[in-house]
Amino acid sequence: MKETIAIILAAGQGTRMKSNIPKVLHKVCGKTLIDHVLDNCQQASVEQKFIIVGHKHEEVKGSLGEKAQYILQEEQLGTGHAMMQAKEVLEKNRDSNVIVLMGDAPLISSSTIKKIIHAHNTKKNNATVLTATSKNPHGYGRIVRDHEENLLKIVEQKDASDREIKIDEINSGVYCFNGGDLLLALDEIKNDNVQGEYYLTDVIEIMKNSGLKVGVFTTSEEDIKAVNSRIELAGVEKIMKTRINEKLMDQGVTFIDPEHTYIGSDVSIGTDTIVYPGVIIEGKTSIGNNCVIHANSRIKDCIIDNEVEIDNSTVLASKVMNNAKIGPYAYVRPNCIIGERVKIGDFVEVKNSTIGNDTKASHLTYIGDAKVGDRVNLGCGVVFVNYDGQYKHETIVEDDCFVGCNVNLIAPANVKKGSYVAAGSTITESVEENSLAIARCRQVNKKNYNKKFEL
Repeated sequence: MKETIAIILAAGQGTRMKSNIPKVLHKVCGKTLIDHVLDNCQQASVEQKFIIVGHKHEEVKGSLGEKAQYILQEEQLGTGHAMMQAKEVLEKNRDSNVIVLMGDAPLISSSTIKKIIHAHNTKKNNATVLTATSKNPHGYGRIVRDHEENLLKIVEQKDASDREIKIDEINSGVYCFNGGDLLLALDEIKNDNVQGEYYLTDVIEIMKNSGLKVGVFTTSEEDIKAVNSRIELAGVEKIMKTRINEKLMDQGVTFIDPEHTYIGSDVSIGTDTIVYPGVIIEGKTSIGNNCVIHANSRIKDCIIDNEVEIDNSTVLASKVMNNAKIGPYAYVRPNCIIGERVKIGDFVEVKNSTIGNDTKASHLTYIGDAKVGDRVNLGCGVVFVNYDGQYKHETIVEDDCFVGCNVNLIAPANVKKGSYVAAGSTITESVEENSLAIARCRQVNKKNYNKKFEL
């Protein structure tokens, strides 16, 4: 089987986006437009990827790093001119398939990429054009066919005749070429058109006139949608969100209201998990089986084990283990490990801490830079005082401790195994194993004190 390389066009400015961000770096479902294209190439087993960059190329390269190789188009003089910059790559890949993709069209699936390559190879085409039928073809190049329905040429809208403008079959901007044939055809492209640009579409007519075989592979209009404006960005986001949610539902996840649930493209969710409306799950997040994610929760870059319940809370870059309960109104900040059967209740904040199994912090508690053992009870209003004005310090509360309400644990401190800390205490020293620490003033009752204020 012939090797296939991908050349992705990503040099355009995207003026209609009204943005300082390069168009291909705008995000859909948590990933940049071009990252989606690169990922789909990878899933279609297209290993070697080249990106033609131009406008703000340093930002594009800085974002993508080593995910691809880069070709610079210093002047943006059309898609044909962009491909001319890749002649050195094409020269080295004369015997390969070359699939040309658009960096601003993230909806093309790995399945479609595989299918057009397969059609190109099995039909022994010299070039294969990906097309779709559109209810609103405005802005797209039109597919012109002859009386036998064979592809005749592709005409850009600005150069189309009155008859051609009525055609509803559109060019996607995606092609599969034989590398050597594309290289030869690029030498014949001219810029004698309304825009004064070099169109890659002209390659198709050049190949036809040279007696080469040009085929068509048709896909859905949804598959080829590109982003040229904020409105189109929102439309593509909606389509991709629907795809993600439907795929998860097919895998056994329940969405109470999928239209109002946001799941990122790199999220995995196990079977029989229930997701309520208003939930945002993003980044590299994995959620296990039989979980319940209640309304208005946000989870990012987390590992959530099985049978976890998260209620109206935020959990970031942390691990939550089996049967834990988070919320309502809890905030788990990055670098936390929440143990099995732990309860992190309402208005509890946890940061950079490990919480052992069967521990409870039921309400109004701050746990920062701490190691909390198993079966610990943290009462209402407990504060781990971790910052001395310059540095953060660690507090350790060992297994089977009970920390009463309104306790301040001044770091660095160590409350050892089986100890009790009396309510209202401010702990500045370590507490020995199996002991009771009381660090508060004795209560003084002054009898008849209110008589001082009698007139």
